Amino acid sequence: MNKSVVLTLGFMLSGVFISAQAFDKKVPQAFDIEKKEIPHGKIDTIQYSSATVGTTRKALVYTPPGYKKGTQYPVLYLLHGIGGDEKEWFKNGTPQIILDNLYAKGKLSPMIVVLPNGRAMKDDRATGDIMAKDKVEAFATFEKDLLNDLIPFVEKKYPVKKDRNNRAIAGLSMGGGQTLNFGLGNIDWFAWVGAFSAAPNTKEPQLLLPDPSKAKELKLLWISCGDQDRLMPFSKRTSDYLTDNKIPHIFYVEPGGHDFKVWKNDLYLFSQLLFKPVNQEEVNLILKSQ
Repeated sequence: MNKSVVLTLGFMLSGVFISAQAFDKKVPQAFDIEKKEIPHGKIDTIQYSSATVGTTRKALVYTPPGYKKGTQYPVLYLLHGIGGDEKEWFKNGTPQIILDNLYAKGKLSPMIVVLPNGRAMKDDRATGDIMAKDKVEAFATFEKDLLNDLIPFVEKKYPVKKDRNNRAIAGLSMGGGQTLNFGLGNIDWFAWVGAFSAAPNTKEPQLLLPDPSKAKELKLLWISCGDQDRLMPFSKRTSDYLTDNKIPHIFYVEPGGHDFKVWKNDLYLFSQLLFKPVNQEEVNLILKSQ
């Protein structure tokens, strides 16, 4: 992280605050290195019945350190890219380590994180021609699977809060496009939206938000991309549309390309802002001071 960061910031909450001490603006070198001496969350595999796909599907679920079934938690749905599956973040992005380390520093609101397979088809493996028409279309089908099958299953199996204010969605690349498509298309379901390096599956802005003012209901809208990423135009056109329509959001341009170095960095920063009040001016100053 350095001063080449370009930000278009407009956080949506006023009169409330997150202190400078509560937010890490720079990613420390060991942020993704496992520390044996701290408490750890737990990763489990779940299986749920998908009426949308007509089969049983899998997802990973991260529960935070100190997780208690008697406590209700907000939930983040974290989506993968076109060449991945429910294990892509786990294998390449180590979210469980990143989040454990943030919890140890007192930087996160306790939350459950669900890592689904966003390729909603009977054979949802990332094999063969991942760009095949049916496989690409399956990423759009996942919207119904997510809303109608996965979320109800998670809310039945885990002690999660069931209102939009306690439900977030984020993702990388193809999952970033899904995040914008699903999050902005279902603002009555999600109040926190984070797109990392959104891919060409991202709908054009006028289709994403025919009524731009609707996005003012979001508590956080984060769009980020590496400055060397060839997919930058998809993030920028969305941000430009939001800016033109005076919609509060973060457009965060960071050093890097289309890879997990960028996406892990995004998760580290984005997750700290979830499920807590934020003062737009203070966070703006924090990030611009890098």
